Amino acid sequence: MFSHIMIGANDVNASKVFYDAILGELGHKPGIMDDKGRCFYFTDTGIFALTPPINGEPASHGNGITIGFSAISGEQADAWHAAGIANGGISCEDAPGVRESGGRQLYLAYLRDPSGNKICALHRKN
Repeated sequence: MFSHIMIGANDVNASKVFYDAILGELGHKPGIMDDKGRCFYFTDTGIFALTPPINGEPASHGNGITIGFSAISGEQADAWHAAGIANGGISCEDAPGVRESGGRQLYLAYLRDPSGNKICALHRKN
């Protein structure tokens, strides 16, 4: 359904360190910088990108927006969360763990990245 997700970053290099660490825990390669100061993470199914805002204004997070990354286990989501904390992220929401939603068990871990964007790792237990 999605071709790519691009988020604003006030310090793309600091954000790259953060995302290289957390996405590395999910098995993805480090991001690739382009000549415009943007960072791209390419997969077979889509692209995740970091960019300084084109309009020159500071990057800001959207209230109510969360970007979720798939994890293959709760342990992988925990490693993702720990890598994020170790690389400039801030834990948010409840502590990583299982939550019930519509009769399903989801393992969720939430962070704010260095620019304040809310992200999560999600493992569907059933």
